Amino acid sequence: MPLISSFLGVLIYMFKETNSPHHKPHVHVVYAEYKMSIAADGEILAGSLPRKQQKAVEAWVALREDEINASWVALNENGEVIKIKGLES
Repeated sequence: MPLISSFLGVLIYMFKETNSPHHKPHVHVVYAEYKMSIAADGEILAGSLPRKQQKAVEAWVALREDEINASWVALNENGEVIKIKGLES
Protein backbone atom coordinates (compact mmCIF):
# COMPACT_ATOMS: atom_id res chain seq x y z
CA MET A 1 0.00 0.00 0.00
CA PRO A 2 2.01 2.97 -1.25
CA LEU A 3 1.95 6.24 0.66
CA ILE A 4 1.11 8.95 -1.89
CA SER A 5 0.72 12.01 0.36
CA SER A 6 0.77 13.26 3.93
CA PHE A 7 -0.13 16.47 5.75
CA LEU A 8 -1.39 17.52 9.21
CA GLY A 9 -0.56 14.05 10.56
CA VAL A 10 -2.82 12.49 7.90
CA LEU A 11 -1.38 9.66 5.79
CA ILE A 12 -2.89 8.97 2.38
CA TYR A 13 -2.43 5.62 0.67
CA MET A 14 -3.52 4.08 -2.60
CA PHE A 15 -3.94 0.36 -3.18
CA LYS A 16 -3.32 -1.37 -6.48
CA GLU A 17 -6.40 -3.24 -7.69
CA THR A 18 -5.96 -6.99 -7.51
CA ASN A 19 -8.29 -9.75 -8.68
CA SER A 20 -11.39 -7.59 -9.11
CA PRO A 21 -11.50 -3.89 -10.03
CA HIS A 22 -12.67 -1.26 -7.59
CA HIS A 23 -15.65 0.81 -8.65
CA LYS A 24 -13.91 4.18 -8.77
CA PRO A 25 -10.53 5.79 -8.05
CA HIS A 26 -10.12 6.42 -4.33
CA VAL A 27 -7.59 6.73 -1.53
CA HIS A 28 -7.32 5.32 1.97
CA VAL A 29 -6.71 7.84 4.74
CA VAL A 30 -5.24 7.13 8.16
CA TYR A 31 -5.07 9.57 11.06
CA ALA A 32 -4.12 8.08 14.45
CA GLU A 33 -6.66 5.29 15.04
CA TYR A 34 -9.12 6.70 12.45
CA LYS A 35 -9.51 5.40 8.90
CA MET A 36 -11.51 6.62 5.94
CA SER A 37 -11.78 5.86 2.22
CA ILE A 38 -12.64 8.74 -0.09
CA ALA A 39 -13.16 8.73 -3.85
CA ALA A 40 -11.42 11.15 -6.21
CA ASP A 41 -14.80 12.84 -6.73
CA GLY A 42 -15.09 13.52 -2.97
CA GLU A 43 -17.57 10.78 -2.06
CA ILE A 44 -16.78 9.26 1.33
CA LEU A 45 -16.86 5.51 0.78
CA ALA A 46 -16.19 4.26 4.31
CA GLY A 47 -15.08 5.40 7.74
CA SER A 48 -14.55 8.87 9.15
CA LEU A 49 -11.92 11.16 10.65
CA PRO A 50 -12.09 13.89 13.28
CA ARG A 51 -13.85 16.92 11.78
CA LYS A 52 -10.72 19.07 11.27
CA GLN A 53 -8.80 16.30 9.48
CA GLN A 54 -11.81 15.21 7.43
CA LYS A 55 -12.40 18.75 6.18
CA ALA A 56 -8.68 19.02 5.29
CA VAL A 57 -8.80 15.72 3.37
CA GLU A 58 -11.97 16.77 1.55
CA ALA A 59 -10.26 20.05 0.54
CA TRP A 60 -7.15 18.13 -0.59
CA VAL A 61 -9.26 15.77 -2.73
CA ALA A 62 -11.11 18.71 -4.31
CA LEU A 63 -7.79 20.37 -5.19
CA ARG A 64 -6.07 17.20 -6.37
CA GLU A 65 -8.84 15.23 -8.12
CA ASP A 66 -7.02 15.09 -11.47
CA GLU A 67 -3.77 14.02 -9.79
CA ILE A 68 -5.56 11.31 -7.80
CA ASN A 69 -7.10 9.96 -11.01
CA ALA A 70 -3.71 10.03 -12.79
CA SER A 71 -2.04 8.29 -9.87
CA TRP A 72 -4.79 5.64 -9.86
CA VAL A 73 -4.23 4.89 -13.56
CA ALA A 74 -0.43 4.85 -13.20
CA LEU A 75 -0.54 2.48 -10.22
CA ASN A 76 -3.04 0.08 -11.73
CA GLU A 77 -1.70 0.04 -15.28
CA ASN A 78 2.06 0.33 -14.70
CA GLY A 79 2.60 -0.25 -10.99
CA GLU A 80 4.00 3.31 -10.83
CA VAL A 81 3.52 5.25 -7.60
CA ILE A 82 2.96 8.97 -8.14
CA LYS A 83 3.31 11.13 -5.03
CA ILE A 84 0.86 14.02 -4.64
CA LYS A 85 1.56 17.24 -2.76
CA GLY A 86 -0.23 17.74 0.52
CA LEU A 87 -2.00 20.89 1.62
CA GLU A 88 0.29 23.88 1.86
CA SER A 89 0.36 25.67 5.22
